[in-house]
Amino acid sequence: MFPRTLFDSDQELFRDSVRRFIETEITPFHAQWEKDGCVDRALWNKAGEQGFLCPTLPEAYGGVEVDFRYNVIINEEIARAGASGIGWGLHSDIAVPYILNYGTEEQKQRYLPGCISGELVTAIAMTEPGTGSDLQGVKTTAVRDGDDWIINGSKTFITNGQHADLVIVVAKTDKSAGARGISLFLVEASRDGYSRGSNLEKVGMKAQDTSELFFEDVRVPAQNLLGAEGQGFVYLMQELPQERLSVATNAISNTESILEQTVQYVSDRKAFGKPIAAFQNTQFKLAECKTRVDATRVFVDRCVELHLEGKLDAAMAAEAKLLTTELQGQVIDECLQLHGGYGYMWEYPVARAWADARVQRIYAGTSEVMKLIIARQMLEQG
Repeated sequence: MFPRTLFDSDQELFRDSVRRFIETEITPFHAQWEKDGCVDRALWNKAGEQGFLCPTLPEAYGGVEVDFRYNVIINEEIARAGASGIGWGLHSDIAVPYILNYGTEEQKQRYLPGCISGELVTAIAMTEPGTGSDLQGVKTTAVRDGDDWIINGSKTFITNGQHADLVIVVAKTDKSAGARGISLFLVEASRDGYSRGSNLEKVGMKAQDTSELFFEDVRVPAQNLLGAEGQGFVYLMQELPQERLSVATNAISNTESILEQTVQYVSDRKAFGKPIAAFQNTQFKLAECKTRVDATRVFVDRCVELHLEGKLDAAMAAEAKLLTTELQGQVIDECLQLHGGYGYMWEYPVARAWADARVQRIYAGTSEVMKLIIARQMLEQG
């Protein structure tokens, strides 16, 4: 692997503990979880006990208050192991930060300790059947009724949908106000009118519970409004760079892992009386992949540094997601080809990685949306 300077010795010790946990508590069971369509719910509690959930949260709520590099390490080790069913990244990097950054003190005290311990699994309900990446086009509504809000609508492709105890719901509070009419709500899964659809059957990421969610006259108290009314779209835009960086760290680490495994495979596998690695085409393909992966790794690590400094903007995060997820698809496809027919067998990690990787270019904003964000900033600055 390309030498890195992002992490210190304490963080590498943390990496070792995460890796050991994955080797004992996840890897032996992941194939079964793929058949089940979700991981064992007890895994969340075990992760909480080890401090692997929301490590950046303040000590006041039970966190250890470290920086985002610890989240990166967890993402990298999960990706390295091909454990695509683990929804911790969505929980720790994406959903929970909304509560920390925009919640009231009462909301933080009520929810954050459980998010850290694993007693509360979170999800964020943005996408709807007819909207996709168009967040301004959401149809789910929240109507004020005295001291409550009444929520109606449906969401789809929601990660952690089956396990979620608490869902951040994107809803329209003013249909006529466009982006300014969007608000966020904290909805407990125990609320009347809240229901989960079936666990969706996906091409890849088969162990990750992904669901439709339905809201039929779900009544929540006014204090479940997250942040200010009408500011939901602003909050979403502010948090998306970290979400896209999280996807990027996962993508490049998974790509590195599959490339390393492929080098080992072609060195061992023989064809026409000699190792596949002896063929010039194999060497050229591996060299091309490694060069692009190493260059991308440097860029992603620099983006993490910028994020730690509070300087990662939306366009740079979009570049990171676009570059890494497109590269992930291309490199893993090359690696599968080098495996030959065995690469198409589900028992081989490269096959599962190939299927898992495809959605990376879709969720958290499609590659096409990333290009629009990048081009918009270029033209504004030009």
